[in-house]
Amino acid sequence: MGKGKAEKGDVEEEVERGNWDNQCDFFLSCLGYAVGLGNVWRFPYLCYEHGGVTFLIAYVTMLLISGLPLFFLELVLGQYAGKGPIKLFGRIAPAFKGLGYGMLMISFLVVIYYNMIIAWTIYYTFAGFASELPWTYCGTGNLTSRDCFQRDQEQVCFNASRDDTFWDKKCTSVSDVCDHFGMTEAAERDDTDRLQCNNGSMDILLNRVYPRVSPSEDYFKRTMLGLEPDSSWSNMGGLKWELVLCLAAAWTIVCLCLIKGVQSSGKVVYFTALFPYLVLVILLIRGLTLDGAYDGIVFYVVPTAEKMANLGKIGVWSAAATQIFYSLGPSFGGLITLSSYNKFTNNCHRDAILIAFANCGTSIFAGFVIFSIIGFMAKQADLPVDEVIKGGPGLAFIAYPEAVTQMPVPQLWSFLFFGMLITLGLDSQFTMTETITTAIMDQYPNLRAHKGKVVIFASIIGFILGLTMCTRGGIFMFELINWYSASWGLLICAITEIIVIMYAYGWRNFLENIEEMGIKLPAVMKYYWLSMWMVVTPIVLCFVLIMNFVQYSPAYSPSYTQENYYFPTGIQFLGWIMALVAVFFILIGVAFQIYNRKKNGKPTDFKSMISPNEKWGSALVVNAVKKPMGLDNQTYVKDEFSYNKYSADTTY
Repeated sequence: MGKGKAEKGDVEEEVERGNWDNQCDFFLSCLGYAVGLGNVWRFPYLCYEHGGVTFLIAYVTMLLISGLPLFFLELVLGQYAGKGPIKLFGRIAPAFKGLGYGMLMISFLVVIYYNMIIAWTIYYTFAGFASELPWTYCGTGNLTSRDCFQRDQEQVCFNASRDDTFWDKKCTSVSDVCDHFGMTEAAERDDTDRLQCNNGSMDILLNRVYPRVSPSEDYFKRTMLGLEPDSSWSNMGGLKWELVLCLAAAWTIVCLCLIKGVQSSGKVVYFTALFPYLVLVILLIRGLTLDGAYDGIVFYVVPTAEKMANLGKIGVWSAAATQIFYSLGPSFGGLITLSSYNKFTNNCHRDAILIAFANCGTSIFAGFVIFSIIGFMAKQADLPVDEVIKGGPGLAFIAYPEAVTQMPVPQLWSFLFFGMLITLGLDSQFTMTETITTAIMDQYPNLRAHKGKVVIFASIIGFILGLTMCTRGGIFMFELINWYSASWGLLICAITEIIVIMYAYGWRNFLENIEEMGIKLPAVMKYYWLSMWMVVTPIVLCFVLIMNFVQYSPAYSPSYTQENYYFPTGIQFLGWIMALVAVFFILIGVAFQIYNRKKNGKPTDFKSMISPNEKWGSALVVNAVKKPMGLDNQTYVKDEFSYNKYSADTTY
């Protein structure tokens, strides 16, 4: 990387905003941001749902044609301009200043609920220090459901009496169970010598008479979440003080790690980005030694004719594109923010490729870990592999906790697993929170001297808003934000972003910016990037957006019972507002810029509105000009400096 031009600019940039102490800080922060909780629970579920190896093929393909191009584009934008998304888009295309605010609002919504996952994980981490994991067996208290079922407890009841089973938190005669559900005791026993029920026309196995609830699911829904029989949107219940304390702890960790800016968070990621890999390796070694692990791995990677036929289904490609998109994290503003603290001549091309493929590799590697454990669980439950896999929060907080109870020294495995989840969640949370605080300080530069206070204020606001998810019905708010916050609005931001950069700003200007930073693109890579940015990626994103509308289903949440709780129409409408808030800010931004430019006597014709304004320029050139002019405390030079190459009069 060239040095001569960068040295002066680098010094000034450190005075203005701060920089990463070294390249490794940035690389690990980006890696930690990209590799998150989704790699551990969402990716394996989608693999299962769409045929294992079939989804892997679609996943890698979508990485190349949508995820990687957006990832590199945002790293270039942030590093070149040295600004967060709000300032950047307002300067590169004034009409789209609202795009930066839209990204910020998406990150804001995600930050609120994402830290709740970390709070749950902290709860489980401390609960796991008990002499016996509290989700190992069905309890006898009020927090245990009538339908809770645990295999060992059932075996004890059966050994005591061949006519008994475990139900309603105690050994109960099968005839009583059948009577309760309006059936009679069957004359014939099943293959394991257990009694059955008869509904008048056929014998029914006990596990089909009523939906059995595992102790880990009971613990998650009733002990940890605090769900009650009448929990609903109209009856959210009171606060659970344990969750309030865990949420406070989660925000305290985030606050302390960010309080000194990227210099402090950059050091924390040496642990938070690398620790999950250590745990995944340990879990894989252990998982492969478990009985049934082979069955899980076979289900995960072995292709069959039926599975390969799924490549012809639109849903597989839509799911793969969505997973890649949300996994790498473009259009949240986080990547632009992280790269804005880079040295001007950093090789972000290399970083983009390495991080994107590391993210993809981590998902695939985590799949081996997870499916080995799921194969073990299937063997223990005497069920097919495809009947024990759960997606979403259930995979992390129901299936895995149940798996660790079957392992030697379960407290150790519980600590390792939930410790891994905490570090996975914190990396992403650091970046999204940093995106918000950076936007505030870019907008109000005088606050940079009070970085710690800004971070504390943001953390307090996040904590207060998160309290709605600490109630006994808090899972409803959690699922509403999770369902809608990063959906259509995020895709619309991505489509708008790539069109603005490639067609309004101009692809030639963008390639020149890359060269200015000393990054030499091989001819093959240049053609690859341009074909993706100009044609393939926008088309793919539009396709995913359309499919998200076509495949839309209303939001729902786990409830006290085994049935899903579908939210009322009014609540769904609130979710739609969350989903489209980014679009609202984009449109408001256009209207405001037209009004503001007319007020200040600036042109508002179409070309002027989509062309870079006088404040746009590289971080290197802008910062080099500031010092001699005595404008150290300003974030830009307004009238005295004009980067004419990108002015409205330039044709491209």
